[in-house]
Amino acid sequence: MMKLMVMTLCILAVGAQIAYGEMKCSIGNPELPTEWIDLRGDCLKAMRDQIQKEIDASYTYLSMGAHFSRDTINRPGFAELFFKAAKEEREHGSKLIEYLSMRGQLTEDVTGLIQVPTVAKQEWSDGVEALEDALRLETDVTKSIRKLIQTCERKHNYYHLVDWLTGVYLEEQLHGQRDLAGKISTLKKMMTNHGGLGEFLFDKEL
Repeated sequence: MMKLMVMTLCILAVGAQIAYGEMKCSIGNPELPTEWIDLRGDCLKAMRDQIQKEIDASYTYLSMGAHFSRDTINRPGFAELFFKAAKEEREHGSKLIEYLSMRGQLTEDVTGLIQVPTVAKQEWSDGVEALEDALRLETDVTKSIRKLIQTCERKHNYYHLVDWLTGVYLEEQLHGQRDLAGKISTLKKMMTNHGGLGEFLFDKEL
């Protein structure tokens, strides 16, 4: 009986609001202290630029994966390798965005944070060319991260960010470069001895 009365009162209250005025359910943005938001200037700009760099790399790897997935190419090992790389680069960008959010930098303006890139190259003559392009791409991203670290430790010395970039991102980049260099060396040897068959066998092992 009590539940019925409560429900009846709620319905009447809603009906009265509808009859005598609009129902409004809006919450304004509260004013928050801003002293804790201290990631600014060149370091912040470099972080935003690095996010775009990771997204650009992701799109390039997607293009590589799509190329080797074509029926006329049919290198599923290479395709999977590059699709996986595209996912990793996208995740890197997401982690950088999460870091900016943690530092209070995404509370309002996200305009221009990510631009949809255009991929300059969409075809590769063989696996060696693609792997060499991938190594150049990773080297370029590594240089960008190093520049970001230098920028963020130069003036205000953002210790936490620099340590995070050095310990997580830079180490992963260096391992990735070494792995690609090893793959290039192995594939070149196999193609020297066996030609196209060498690439076919290499693809099966990826």
